[in-house]
Amino acid sequence: MKYIAAYLLAYLGGNSSPSAEDLTSTLESVGCEIDSERLELLLSQVKGKDITELLAAGREKFASVPSGGGGGAAVAAAAPTSGGAAPAAESKNEEKVVEKEESDDDMGFSLFD
Repeated sequence: MKYIAAYLLAYLGGNSSPSAEDLTSTLESVGCEIDSERLELLLSQVKGKDITELLAAGREKFASVPSGGGGGAAVAAAAPTSGGAAPAAESKNEEKVVEKEESDDDMGFSLFD
């Protein structure tokens, strides 16, 4: 990520085709260690490509990555159980427990005093 960030900083600074030396000087100025193989790999992959097209393609790929809440419940529901149908029947008989939310007044102090 640091190589991509340095590339984008150089591009935003007006350098439409940053070199390895440009990125190295940027990264060394903030104390980063340089892996020249990774740096050259990045430069070879972006050489001759428009940065806006690369960002658009990255957004499309990133949109397909699952993120956020709810993932754990789906995984837990999909997990096989050793008891067969018994747990499903048991869950129907369980009562829903409604928890009362505590108000801020019960804390005895205000966070903004």
